[in-house]
Amino acid sequence: MNGPTLLTERLILRRWRAEDREPFATMNADPEVMAHFARPLTRDESDAFVDRIETRFDERGYGLWALERKSDGQFLGFTGLAYQTFEAPFTPCTEIGWRLAGSAWGHGYATESAREALRFGFEVAQLPEIFSFTSTGNAASRHVMEKIGLHRDPADDFDYPSFAPGHPLRRHVLYRLRREEFLR
Repeated sequence: MNGPTLLTERLILRRWRAEDREPFATMNADPEVMAHFARPLTRDESDAFVDRIETRFDERGYGLWALERKSDGQFLGFTGLAYQTFEAPFTPCTEIGWRLAGSAWGHGYATESAREALRFGFEVAQLPEIFSFTSTGNAASRHVMEKIGLHRDPADDFDYPSFAPGHPLRRHVLYRLRREEFLR
């Protein structure tokens, strides 16, 4: 499995390993981690997600990197770039996203790794624009989006199509950053 490995001061963003599957499944089964998603995932669903992530790496040369802490090799979750094609005014697009285990929250890992993924997306992959989105109530992710320089126009907010009308997670905020803004 070749593909880009990215390094930050404290983190390694790398391709997935077999030993990542168990802690990832545990993380995806945690209702607190999955509070802004439709529901927690089963082990089979979590493993299938890893399989899709790895396929996307092979197709595009980048994806959702497994996130490892340098100091102790601890698996923390993922951060990276995902090509999105669901029906929305701004798709298809490349999204920057992250999901970290609860024990990794509050240490700045999402911001640190997202900055590196953004750098890769603009400087290496030469993407013209990168998007990020989440349910309106996900204040922690919105804070990371703002810290890494993405900006929001409330007129771009949208209803995520996989949630039924009236579902509390249906309304999403949209953040974005253009390559020329990043390179300034």
